Amino acid sequence: MSYFLRRLAVFPLVMLGVSVFVFIAIRLVPGDAITAMLGTEGGMLTPAQREALTAYFGLDQNWAVQYLRWLGGLFRGDLGISVTYGQPVLQIILDRFPLTLQLALMSMVIALLIGLPAGVYAATRADRPSDLLVRVFAMIGQSMPNFVVALLAIYILSVGFGVLPTMGRYVPFREDPLGNLAQMILPAIALGTAFAAAVTRISRAAMLDILSEDYVRTARSQGFSQRYVIWRHALPNALIPVLTLSGVEFGYLLGGAVIVEQIFALPGLGRVVLDAILQRDYALVQGVVLFIAFNFMLVNLLVDLAYAALDPRIRYGDRP
Repeated sequence: MSYFLRRLAVFPLVMLGVSVFVFIAIRLVPGDAITAMLGTEGGMLTPAQREALTAYFGLDQNWAVQYLRWLGGLFRGDLGISVTYGQPVLQIILDRFPLTLQLALMSMVIALLIGLPAGVYAATRADRPSDLLVRVFAMIGQSMPNFVVALLAIYILSVGFGVLPTMGRYVPFREDPLGNLAQMILPAIALGTAFAAAVTRISRAAMLDILSEDYVRTARSQGFSQRYVIWRHALPNALIPVLTLSGVEFGYLLGGAVIVEQIFALPGLGRVVLDAILQRDYALVQGVVLFIAFNFMLVNLLVDLAYAALDPRIRYGDRP
């Protein structure tokens, strides 16, 4: 069996484990589910009405029965109905995921465009003042929380210069590309800046190791320019740890950046799952977490396959 098929065969087992974990975890959250769903109106329910609602949502059954019912629907492509939105969970996920995916992609592009050149620049000028300056900025960026960067970006670009909107009704990209990008660029900067600092430090460390290798010195001795040696010979091998870090970060971003989405009032997966937890919307929490877990495993698989494209020495054979 090939490496790709072996990895795919693990997916159902991991998804099953995640489903059991999230099913139990959300039900361990203190509080009454019916009261959380209805808010203040929950206190006006009669005992008969509360029992009827409990039976309607299947909460009167034990956990094993509830889980098996939900798992049976999952195999049919039915993730249940959200009591908060009154819509199928799968439809809510498909409606909100494009925003989260776009935000994750824009954040990754910003991070890599800043972090990679900065890391390479610092590595080629190791222990010089310019290298120290890049490292200081990288440490500041990595230690600064996303919400602080978001608030600073709002204050400088929106309040100070008035060039970008802080929030408003979300406009999909297909309806108004420029309006969409104007809304998304600030949260993307807030998320991408911290990750750019991590990319800078990882790429600098990797480049320092690669630049001391024999094949790099051989390329230099053959008369190739410094730029050619760095970008053609050294950088591809230095990208492997950066790729690993990017895969993990991208997986987290696909789960939704809760605080940043909350600050900019973006209706992404992060806000959806936060609201679902607060409302004890069991079906929605279970569906979103399962979807996030699947994306995370898929991204990790693609990262593993990309290793072989970057480094010819890496091969995934057919050995078990």
